[in-house]
Amino acid sequence: MRRRRGRIARVLTLIAGLLGGAVAALAVAGLLATWIITLVVEARYPPAGRRIAVEGGHLAVLEAGPGEGSPSRGTVVLLHGASANAMDPMQAIGRRLAGDGFRVLSFDRPGFGYSDRIAPDAASPAVQARLISEALAGLKVGPALIVGHSWSGALATAIALDHPERVAGLALLAPVSHPWPGGGVGGYAGWYRSLPGRILLTIATYTVAAPLGLTYLDRFAEVVFRPQGLPEGYLDGARVPLVLRPSTFGANLRDLDGLYAFLERQSPRYRDITAPTVVIAGDSDPVVKTDVHARALAREVPGAKLVVLPGVGHMLQYVAADTVVAEIEALAARERVGAQ
Repeated sequence: MRRRRGRIARVLTLIAGLLGGAVAALAVAGLLATWIITLVVEARYPPAGRRIAVEGGHLAVLEAGPGEGSPSRGTVVLLHGASANAMDPMQAIGRRLAGDGFRVLSFDRPGFGYSDRIAPDAASPAVQARLISEALAGLKVGPALIVGHSWSGALATAIALDHPERVAGLALLAPVSHPWPGGGVGGYAGWYRSLPGRILLTIATYTVAAPLGLTYLDRFAEVVFRPQGLPEGYLDGARVPLVLRPSTFGANLRDLDGLYAFLERQSPRYRDITAPTVVIAGDSDPVVKTDVHARALAREVPGAKLVVLPGVGHMLQYVAADTVVAEIEALAARERVGAQ
């Protein structure tokens, strides 16, 4: 009996060793695949703008239109949403606004694209607002039209509340602005609330996230564009694969996880926004519910204009670009009249 138990124990030990070796081999393979994907992605999408020094690091910015000191219709600052980078809004509406005579600055948010994460608490829109305001000061940009999409609805309003001297007007596109029913972010981002979850996410970020993400990136993008279709060439043109790099993937998850608690604190302050504001959203947005966010925000910001587009989803800067550009230009005209 003892010999039998000994044999069973040795077999179990062998199986455990084999399983452990297999897991280790998979982890090493994942690390290698992630490293290769990161190198390939950065080679395909190298830095396209310049980096602006701020305290603790640099922010990357794309520029279009009249340069510093040249006559223009004003400066427009574009702020991208989650899982994106500065090229996303630039290719959607930025170049068109530049062609219409605006100086356009599109920032990689801290930790995205080619911007440094900079601060340990950079997941907070308030911290990102401080860093972007500092970058605008470094660029000698006076009050500008701030355009924020999705996650950056929280960021753009934070700039308007905490750094009003930088804001001539706000254009908020499918903005996230209020705590939503259900309380917080579920799924992977919510795992950051526990130590085991953070450990698992960190391991996944450096092993399986990039290979799986690269395989299914087009499907994820299709969901965000619903009910409209995914534009041809979107992933490549918007440089979306940059989000698969471990540092950016982790920053994206932390930004999402902290958003709900931040909005609980910020949303009661919207009545203090003084900048001219337009809120644009689609009534078929499957990602950011228009009734919870855009409609509520437009009610609370004094004098805000609300534009709800029938049948339009979350990526309205692409699928309703004419309307978005027209509203930004109208906001610019409104700001100039108010300044006279």
